[in-house]
Amino acid sequence: MNFVEELRWRGMLHDIMPGTEDLLNKGMVSGYIGFDPTADSLHVGSLAQIMTLIHFQRAGHKPFALVGGATGMVGDPSGKSAERNLLSEDVLQHNLDGIKAQLEKFLDFNSGANSAEMVNNYDWFKDFTFLNFIRDVGKHITVNYMMAKDSVKNRISGDTGMSFTEFTYQLVQGYDFYYLWKNHNCTLQMGGSDQWGNIVTGTELIRRKDAGEAYALTTQLIKKADGSKFGKTEGGNIWLDPAKTSPYKFYQFWLNTSDADAKTYIRIFTLFDKQTIEALEAEQDAAPHLRTLQKALAKDITIRVHGEIEYEKAIKSSDFLFGNTGIEFLNELNDAEVLGLFDGLPQYTISLSELQQGINAVDLLAAHSQVFTSKGEAKKMIQGGGVAVNKVKISSETDIYNANNLINNKFLVVQKGKKNYFLIVAE
Repeated sequence: MNFVEELRWRGMLHDIMPGTEDLLNKGMVSGYIGFDPTADSLHVGSLAQIMTLIHFQRAGHKPFALVGGATGMVGDPSGKSAERNLLSEDVLQHNLDGIKAQLEKFLDFNSGANSAEMVNNYDWFKDFTFLNFIRDVGKHITVNYMMAKDSVKNRISGDTGMSFTEFTYQLVQGYDFYYLWKNHNCTLQMGGSDQWGNIVTGTELIRRKDAGEAYALTTQLIKKADGSKFGKTEGGNIWLDPAKTSPYKFYQFWLNTSDADAKTYIRIFTLFDKQTIEALEAEQDAAPHLRTLQKALAKDITIRVHGEIEYEKAIKSSDFLFGNTGIEFLNELNDAEVLGLFDGLPQYTISLSELQQGINAVDLLAAHSQVFTSKGEAKKMIQGGGVAVNKVKISSETDIYNANNLINNKFLVVQKGKKNYFLIVAE
């Protein structure tokens, strides 16, 4: 497998430094991508870079994942309009542990010569004094060179300006490349296209400091076809951590992708070969309503991130909300998963002690919760047969509900019409 050609046909390649392909064709190359530890989980925006490392390793090369314990204390100004908050050492370590566990799901850390490795730049910066840094690194890169970078020019010409901390970021990242080149024979740095300036600062430092050769490759920044930001929803980021984004919501994010985006994403975020993807595209074009691409994309990526069991739960959750799966399915879920399933839908809390005494249907839905705005509205809809609790239609406004009706001893699921769900939590 040719790494660069793989990125090309998948539409991932953006910039590549001359000589990089020749280097890669000579044999195994060590290369790295940096990951930002500003949270204890990566999100789907990080997946393009993870996929780049996966292809790199599958092509026989050795991937390094650098987690920026040191650079996380500084903050990358690329693409930012304001300086971000700096993180404490304890918070950073917690974040690094979470990220490492996630990367281990994707990269092979036990495959012999091209085993993946994880490194933390805090390890080589923690004892690096300021005076040594400006003497050993700063003197090799001119201010003119640093000022020419777009990430610097855009901030300096803006309203907020740029702190010295952020100005020096490209030197810090450049030294990362130098250190890995010197100590781990890393001759290639990869990243998103917004990282080009920082990456070539590293190649320049290697050339000026040790007359060495190093190379750069960047991938396309992922955007939606409508120009909006990829990986964001009204609820915020889509995380890889199931505690932050439930597997059901994760699955739905990919399933709800537009047709145009699905054709792009299935190349970037799956390992399907070209023939398989083209066959799926032909099916999609013949019957767009079946959403063949979206289903294949959502299945593949949910299984790789969360596993087969969680994928099956996501499918059942979808069937529960939009199909005919019975209420018994909720008994297979823990409390967090139930809450995750109904995340974004109306939820109400009622007193468990009051429920134990019994509450009639109208009071339950219009007094103890706000499923209906008035008792009159509740009575009318119940009489019309349009309300169900736990997927059983309410037969009369005088029906009584108590603790025996709770799912998992905690939940009541109210359905108004076919698709309007409400969750009542008894505490």
